Amino acid sequence: MTISTGSAAERERTRPAVVEQTLRPGQDARRPPVKAWLQPALVSLVVVAAFIACYVGLQRAPQPHQVPIAVTGSSLPGEIQQVLGDAVDVHPAADAATAHLALERHDVVAALGTAAPGHLKLEIAGAAGASTTSAVSTLVDAYARRTGAHVTTVDVLPLAKHDARGLVGFYLAFGVSLAGFVLGSNVLGLAGVMRLRHRFFLLIGTSAAIGAVGALVVGPVLGAAPAPLVPLIFVLALLAIATAFTTKLLGALLGPIGLPVTTLLLLTVGNATSGAVIGADLLPSGARAVSALLPPGAAVRGIADLSYYNGSHLGGPVLTLAAWATLAGILLSLRPRLIRRRAAVA
Repeated sequence: MTISTGSAAERERTRPAVVEQTLRPGQDARRPPVKAWLQPALVSLVVVAAFIACYVGLQRAPQPHQVPIAVTGSSLPGEIQQVLGDAVDVHPAADAATAHLALERHDVVAALGTAAPGHLKLEIAGAAGASTTSAVSTLVDAYARRTGAHVTTVDVLPLAKHDARGLVGFYLAFGVSLAGFVLGSNVLGLAGVMRLRHRFFLLIGTSAAIGAVGALVVGPVLGAAPAPLVPLIFVLALLAIATAFTTKLLGALLGPIGLPVTTLLLLTVGNATSGAVIGADLLPSGARAVSALLPPGAAVRGIADLSYYNGSHLGGPVLTLAAWATLAGILLSLRPRLIRRRAAVA
């Protein structure tokens, strides 16, 4: 592991932290450059515009796109696909038991079959989120009205008692992301007083504590997430580590605008597209593309899988979070060497 070199005073002078300075009596009070006025103002305006655009814009008119539904029967799958088009992604199932299993494994968000002539049975997973289940019910009702069928809807995977709106995953991921961001931004200012490996220990240890606190509060204390405690701690700790290391990396590389960029990338875009407030299948194409690739979206999927689907698809979210944390850690480790190399060449 590479450690910071030089005296504490030298490191303090070169660290990428923003230190507020005041003019001493008698010091020349020249007019600040235009950049000093524009940068804070423009960054603030971009942040507020992006935040409102993401959270309000994505909820304005969500449209279902390729929502996965298991459908049984010989002709029903083709009819559903033909009538509903690209709004659904029909998964033909051999029988009702197979469709139900696909729903329990989170391979689909609903299962549809014929209960009797002229009667359809729709099984939904409330755990998939209110926006997704509402969209599926609306689509199936539209098909039923067109064909004159009656639909019976059953929620086979309801949300936890204390998560009636299905937003616990969002608030949990947002809270842990925010804590990781605060941790990373504070450690960013410790380059002058703490060696690199010690800062790494601080980031990792505190991130683990953040994950533990989040899991304990949302699980045993509030009873809002039925996920197993230890795996949930692991996922939340990975989210905190990924956020903290990315925050420190972007702050070190980009200087004063590093923290606003992190705010936009992780706290704003990442949480808005996570799929917890608006289901991922209802997001615009651009938002769907990044949803599972950013740490908050990966964490929301991991939380849902642990809480309601027995961790059936936990591998993807864990790998995504681990990749963010590992890549940021590697780049932070290499940065001092690159700085010294450039200084030697110069």
